[in-house]
Amino acid sequence: MTDDQIPHTFQVDLRGLVDLLSHHLYSSPKVYLRELLQNAVDAITARRAEEAEAPATVRLHADGGRLRVEDSGIGLSESDVHNLLATIGRSSKRDGLESARSEFLGQFGIGLLACFVVAEEIRVVSRSARTPGASPVEWTARDDGSYTVRTLPGEARPEPGTTVYLTARPGSGDWLTEERVLALAKDFGSLLPYDVRVGDTQVTDRPAVWERAHPSPAARRVALARHCHELFGFSPLDTIDLDVPVAGVRGVAYVLPQAVSPAQRGGHRVHLKGMLLTDRADELLPDWAFFVRCVVDTDSLRPTASRESLYDDDRLAAVREALGNRVRDWLSELAAGDQDRLRQFLSVHHVGVKSLARHDADMLRTMLPWLPFETSDGQLSLEEFAQRHPVVHFTRSVEEFRQVAPIAAAQGIGVVNGGYTFDGELVEMLPRVRPGTSVAELDAATVTAHLDHVEPADELALADFLAAARARLDALDCDVAVRAFLPVTVPALHLDDRAARHERARAEEEEKADDLWSSILGSLRDETPRARLVLNHLSPLVRRIGAIEDRDLAATAAEALYGQALLMAQRPLRPADSALLNRAFLNLLEWAAHPTTTSEEGR
Repeated sequence: MTDDQIPHTFQVDLRGLVDLLSHHLYSSPKVYLRELLQNAVDAITARRAEEAEAPATVRLHADGGRLRVEDSGIGLSESDVHNLLATIGRSSKRDGLESARSEFLGQFGIGLLACFVVAEEIRVVSRSARTPGASPVEWTARDDGSYTVRTLPGEARPEPGTTVYLTARPGSGDWLTEERVLALAKDFGSLLPYDVRVGDTQVTDRPAVWERAHPSPAARRVALARHCHELFGFSPLDTIDLDVPVAGVRGVAYVLPQAVSPAQRGGHRVHLKGMLLTDRADELLPDWAFFVRCVVDTDSLRPTASRESLYDDDRLAAVREALGNRVRDWLSELAAGDQDRLRQFLSVHHVGVKSLARHDADMLRTMLPWLPFETSDGQLSLEEFAQRHPVVHFTRSVEEFRQVAPIAAAQGIGVVNGGYTFDGELVEMLPRVRPGTSVAELDAATVTAHLDHVEPADELALADFLAAARARLDALDCDVAVRAFLPVTVPALHLDDRAARHERARAEEEEKADDLWSSILGSLRDETPRARLVLNHLSPLVRRIGAIEDRDLAATAAEALYGQALLMAQRPLRPADSALLNRAFLNLLEWAAHPTTTSEEGR
């Protein structure tokens, strides 16, 4: 063996390194191709920094067992090979190739060794462009941790640049097929600035679709829609340009065509200097912008060690804010100039805009005429609702709204359902963005106060029935009252505000708790009003039930009215409520089957 073929050993445990790379640092073996492309691109960038007219090509050839990657970059000398390919973690800042690479995305040594996740042997043949007349150098490494370095005749590599040969490890041949290599190359490298091909197929597709000249705005929309479908699998409702030079970001946001949960994060595609870094950059946009999916190219963000995600630093925070501002500006532009598109957008994604508006009073002010809210008058914007009602009442929960909305509407009380995500917060912000607007939370006492009292003689005539009803419903922490209200088709109204529910829940827990915890809960006892069953004196059914002389039958009828009111409010039923409904139903059936016997037993 000659001196230039003396085996050397890595200054790390290569087997351990491969395990680290494949199982801990990288999410998939597919990143090996990204590392090869990045090395080639960085090498070309380094050469062009010294030779502006140097060729800029990358060629990949795969056959399932082997892969060859050729670039016209700056190349490596023998000392570069030892320094960059053999000594992992070296951080020298001396002048030379390593210094030239310090401004680029890749690190040649660690990036090349990442190929061992799919290869059992890596062979590199390179000729340096820095030293005219220098001989090519060959570096061959195996996954057992050994490598050899030797110089080659000039004809082995006539021009400067580097060729990397991979030999697949057993079971990894699928990663080196031409079809797989082409798919990976297009995914990672479609926006790279140089000419990249797999066999005869072009990989790079520059300029990016959002930067190209199109015959018309309509043609551009079609091209962007096609691009979105290819990347994300959906046709966008709309598109938002994300050209933010101050943040070093260029790209496009695609608006989802269907509503999604605010908690859902579909991931954004981020290219760093043309190379795909990640397709799961959830942190790229503010949380409220969950209704878009983005693809961007940037030269300002920092990658993590694996180069598969973004480093969460002040730079990323600034980009996130800038992109959020761009989406916010787009919404304002729609409100000012394209209200049909805005209505179409809000019909799908109003929750996202509400999420933004609760932190941005200006946005709420802009969207006030457009954002839909569920109200006692139907689906309306807050602007229109506030114009109709001197006081904007709202409930804290959907259940409370369902209890009172029909009755409140009949009495002329305007109520907004604040139980949906963000709605209650926005209603409370209304006086800030619409001076002079009065906002008040609606509770059971307010509703009862708006219902008409009955004549004393009429209430006295119902005294026996009311006494029986109160006695039966007392165990359920429910009072009984009688009022006159519209519509007459509603025989009874169950009013149960948050304070009453809180006290009832506390009492239930107190009954189940041990002595110590029971005494603690007892100290929290509240004297707030209980739930109320409000009987409608205008209802013919209530008047007929009120005339029942049989006290037990009257109490059973009161239970049935209570259960019907609960069902009308669509409230979750407690076990005691379910038992009451079942008992009242069976008792009424028994009475209907044997009215005389049941009446005599009751007496």
